[in-house]
Amino acid sequence: MSAGDVFVIPCLSDNYTYLVRCHETGTTAIVDPGEAGPVISALEDRGWSLDIVINTHHHNDHIGGNAELIARYGAKLIGPKAETMRIPGMDQTVAEGDEVMIGALSGQVFDVPGHTSGHIAFYFPAVSALFSGDSLFALGCGRLFEGTPAQMWQSLQKFRNLPGETLVYCGHEYTQSNARFAATIETGNVALKARCAEIDDLRARGIPTIPSRMDKELATNPFLRADHASVASDLGMEGATATEIFAEIRGRKDRF
Repeated sequence: MSAGDVFVIPCLSDNYTYLVRCHETGTTAIVDPGEAGPVISALEDRGWSLDIVINTHHHNDHIGGNAELIARYGAKLIGPKAETMRIPGMDQTVAEGDEVMIGALSGQVFDVPGHTSGHIAFYFPAVSALFSGDSLFALGCGRLFEGTPAQMWQSLQKFRNLPGETLVYCGHEYTQSNARFAATIETGNVALKARCAEIDDLRARGIPTIPSRMDKELATNPFLRADHASVASDLGMEGATATEIFAEIRGRKDRF
């Protein structure tokens, strides 16, 4: 039996925020609330209060609901130490190697610069959940607004040793577009072709594609596969470094 639950809450136009509940203590947290309204509705539907707000990075579509939720529930705000000056009112700042507690649920913090310079991610093994914000997406990765390809490649590698059953809870419903792009990178990837069909079916029925699984990402996400010979071959970049191949893939996605 799981030690807690994670609930997917759509917000804004294509964002997701995540409600996390510890079974043992009843402690409840929200991850990256882009707006407050959908979170309040989800809490009221369940008869819950809110104890903790967690942010992965400073972009407004991930912190826009902070102030209203904190004012309404008196929740504690936890976020990246490297973005202290960019996220107002943090009660606890964390960086790689730190631990975040949601009741009895322990979360590991990763520094994952690339999308923003101070971006972090959270892994909670007891609920098999990685909250990746805008670093790792299902079949994609975040645009490099403040970091370099080398930084993002190093950041994404930190996720590759997580258990295959880890559920990836990312910041946006970008999966269908990401799938179309991924299919242009690895044209012979059979697992990717099957996943593209599965994603099209889910979206046709209005079902979120999130969470995804880490083992599926490792098998199909081109941004995690920049060091695979099949990717280098498909791109005509045999002999290039993984960082060079990652940069090429990211550049192509930016123009896609």
